[in-house]
Amino acid sequence: MDHWLKMTPTAGRSPQRARDGDEGARAVGRAPQQDRSRATRSRLLEAAINCLAELGYQASTVAVVAEHAGVSRGAAQHHFPTREALFTAALEHVTAVRAQEMKQQFAELPGGRPDTATVVDVLFALFTGTLFRAALALWVAAANEPTLRDQIVPLEARMGRDIHRIVVGLLGVDEREPGVRETVQATLDLARGLGLANLLTDDSARRAGIAAQWAAILDATLR
Repeated sequence: MDHWLKMTPTAGRSPQRARDGDEGARAVGRAPQQDRSRATRSRLLEAAINCLAELGYQASTVAVVAEHAGVSRGAAQHHFPTREALFTAALEHVTAVRAQEMKQQFAELPGGRPDTATVVDVLFALFTGTLFRAALALWVAAANEPTLRDQIVPLEARMGRDIHRIVVGLLGVDEREPGVRETVQATLDLARGLGLANLLTDDSARRAGIAAQWAAILDATLR
């Protein structure tokens, strides 16, 4: 009898229950590992953007990004085999996060729709922060590195469409109306140009005046 109990996969349980229990235990074990992997990836993406903005592309090696993220270089390369893959993923990820934050910020306003001046102010600010500086570093590097350019060009086109669509929604305009699409695109181009002007010196005072005037132009043109 004792010998039979020892040969049973799990005393008191059927073989199927034993297998189910083992699978459950493995699933529980995988969950924390997956959480750690996602956390590592997120730290790498945020660190990549900060390194690009602060150090530039050439100085932002995978080893440097890994150090800023607090992970090993091996862990970084496990998630992103190449530097190009790391930085394009970082730009796409952080842009999506910032866009979602912007939409959430406006969704919490009374009525759910901001006035034109608020949209312009937030949009102009988006093109003067860390994310814009990081994106600019990638654009400049991509101009001289074909491998990077092949990844950045379609990514930039996709992100441009996404932010354009968000601005159209925030302004509450209809792109089927003549001139609306071009006016929204001009707003984005203006924001990008003002972001460039802000790189070397604080251009916030002049930018605020331009933002107020442009918001008035948008109201007169689109409403």
